[in-house]
Amino acid sequence: MRSLPLPLALAARLAPVAVLATAGWALSSGPAATTPAAGRQAAAETGGQASPSAPSAPSTQAAPRTYESAPAPCAALAATTITSLVPGAKKAGKEIPSTDTRERRTCSWNALREYDYRWLDVSFEIMRSDRAARASYEERVRDDDGGGAVPGLGDGAYSVVELVTEDGQETREGTVVARASNALVVVTYNGSDFETRKAPGTDEINKGAIRAAKEAVAALEETRRG
Repeated sequence: MRSLPLPLALAARLAPVAVLATAGWALSSGPAATTPAAGRQAAAETGGQASPSAPSAPSTQAAPRTYESAPAPCAALAATTITSLVPGAKKAGKEIPSTDTRERRTCSWNALREYDYRWLDVSFEIMRSDRAARASYEERVRDDDGGGAVPGLGDGAYSVVELVTEDGQETREGTVVARASNALVVVTYNGSDFETRKAPGTDEINKGAIRAAKEAVAALEETRRG
């Protein structure tokens, strides 16, 4: 697994955690993307003798979407999952403010137990069409080389794990992105040990991220069933 320079834009994620401010590291999940849906044209028909046809009027009706809004992200995971992945975290989590909660909602859990730190994000991103969601998903797959497919999760899913080293402190982060119709589910899971300055193993982080992603996709699909 390669060692990467710490992205500056990620520093804000741990700003509220004062005990970790001197560690000089942080991680983040990817941005949302939306694409306008195409409109449809309606045609008028006339009967009887030949006469000038009335002009047809364009229709502004949008194509139906499987998911119209993002579900509550802090309720997407079982309490036992949160306890297992982020020991010591409050099970309620903390929802991150969003400019449009119908299109994007994110919940975070984080905790420091002795010297062992864990952070978990779950995001739901609602696109305007299946096509837009597919394009965003495929772009992320191209950008995150070194990952692998996660079979049987949504309409497509992949996971990637990376190691970040900053001032001798290792942090390992796993990301899972899954697409279900016009929605994306993005899970970010990372951890560090501030005593040994080592990161958790790749297998632990990858399996934890996939576990959370499976529950999040199931929570999304439950909203469709009503």
